[in-house]
Amino acid sequence: MARLLALVAAAVLTAPALAQDGRPLFNGKDFSGWQKADGKPVTSGWIVKDATMVRNAPGGDIWTKDRYGDFVLELEFKTTGNSGVFIRTDSPKNNVQTGIEVQVDVPRGKPNAHSVGSIYDLVTPTRENSKKEDWNKLKITALGSKLTVETNGEQVAEMDLDKWTQGNKNPDGSPNKFKTALKDFKREGHIGLQDHGAAVMYRNIKIKELK
Repeated sequence: MARLLALVAAAVLTAPALAQDGRPLFNGKDFSGWQKADGKPVTSGWIVKDATMVRNAPGGDIWTKDRYGDFVLELEFKTTGNSGVFIRTDSPKNNVQTGIEVQVDVPRGKPNAHSVGSIYDLVTPTRENSKKEDWNKLKITALGSKLTVETNGEQVAEMDLDKWTQGNKNPDGSPNKFKTALKDFKREGHIGLQDHGAAVMYRNIKIKELK
């Protein structure tokens, strides 16, 4: 963790400015607008350091207070292992069955449906182009039934929720963890950052809502 925090301090001066057409979801100072799954304030497990959200101890996932439907979400992450970004999550207390996760991780070899950049358990990324121990850019676009994921400026995953017509089954017949068909998922919900035990940091989190 000490090494990771040192990297934050070294990189903060080169952080890119927010896009003009997006608004911050994180003010760089505190957890205003964010909460735990039970709706309580973020008081443990995560800290803010150098305009960066840092998971520094077991504390659980953190969630936006507001709900979002169609949007472009952009952020940067740095991690030593498993984390994720949840979108359109109806119930943070049951995020596994009511939300969609885009995997955050380090590259581990041949991509699969659990690799960094995947739409978790649903879509395998075309490649892993993330960097270990460095900042990575993640862009998620949700518009109606269509989802796309970009890592470091390259689109690596896409899906049409309407093609997922059965629970526990992907269109190609392979199994997934979702009891409900993805076509029936709500098209709006909370955005969450996952605590999966690894050291992870997020910064420059912004959203552009699509009307």
